[in-house]
Amino acid sequence: MTKGPRKPDVVNDREARLKAALRANLARRKTQGRARAAQDDSPDQDGPAARAIQDGPMPEDEE
Repeated sequence: MTKGPRKPDVVNDREARLKAALRANLARRKTQGRARAAQDDSPDQDGPAARAIQDGPMPEDEE
C-alpha cells in the first residue's frame, strides 16, 4: 500500500515554526521597547542640558 503526500504535516510544521518565530519576535520587540522606555526616563548624560549643568553658565549668559 502506498502512502499519500504528507502535506498536512508540512503545513502544520510550517505554522508551528511561524507561530514560534512570531512569539520570539514579539518578545524581542517588547524587550527593546522596555529598554528604550527606561533609557528615555533616565537623564541624558551627554545632552546639552547635562553639559550646561556640568560646565556652568555659558559665556554669552555672563554680562
